[in-house]
Amino acid sequence: MPQSSVPLPVESNSAAPSCDCLAHVYGNAADRPRRRPSYPSDMTDAEWAEVRASLPVPPWLEGRGGRPEGYCHRQMVDAVRYLVAGGITWRAMPADFPAWDRVYAFWRRWRDKGLIGELHDRLRDCLRKAEGRDAEPTAGIVDAQSVKGAASVPAATRGFDGGKKVNGRKRHIVVDTLGLLLAVMVTAASVTDRDAGQTLLARLHQRHWRITRVWADGGYTGRLVDVARDILRIALTVVKRSDDTTGFTVLPKRWLVERTFAWLMRSRRLARDYETRTDSAEAMILWSMTMVMSRRLARRSR
Repeated sequence: MPQSSVPLPVESNSAAPSCDCLAHVYGNAADRPRRRPSYPSDMTDAEWAEVRASLPVPPWLEGRGGRPEGYCHRQMVDAVRYLVAGGITWRAMPADFPAWDRVYAFWRRWRDKGLIGELHDRLRDCLRKAEGRDAEPTAGIVDAQSVKGAASVPAATRGFDGGKKVNGRKRHIVVDTLGLLLAVMVTAASVTDRDAGQTLLARLHQRHWRITRVWADGGYTGRLVDVARDILRIALTVVKRSDDTTGFTVLPKRWLVERTFAWLMRSRRLARDYETRTDSAEAMILWSMTMVMSRRLARRSR
């Protein structure tokens, strides 16, 4: 269920809280010192202002049970960003962050409860409005990317992409015309774009019902075009490369989703798929995109 928006602090458990996160202001973290940002992945104060306004409210703050949190939300978000950006293992978390198992528990809860998806969607809506767009998009671009799978990827969710010669997983995404992520699905690399596209477009239609047109490459031709038109009411337009074209060519609309893949590959955790579960891989992609959007919002606020 969607969480409420972050309330403004009205009172605190401490006379002088070191941080304005919900755990410091309302929870049990008011007596803990604030960690000093020291890594490139750490949020600036401008970024934190954007992220804090979009954070989901924990159940204990709304009287729905649970013990008030005793860790700083800003420190936890910075710790996850450090892991995604640097590509480290969980046990290699630096000592100035909370203990790695607490950070992992925080990340796992956000994955299982859908909180990272909620934060991502709120940041995307804020960025679209800042760019002068409506919060709900009406068009998108779909594509897939095959990446190698690490030894931690089980055989049940990995495969071989004969076209790209990649043994691992495939990331299927839909982005809007700004390149912002709308839907994501991770499958084995052996799954074709047509087969995954039907499920992906169904997810897209369920969440963004105003979308009526999606651009794609030649891998999405065939029956998928009819299914998208007749069932989902989406016009799937295939942008093909001309037969007489040689060398690199920028194709209309399709370059937008390729740019998004380039943004994602800046996060070293995504250079290869290390996740045991596919929903964990999807959560890592969402975390990477939140970093992209929070930085863009912070630059606009300056």
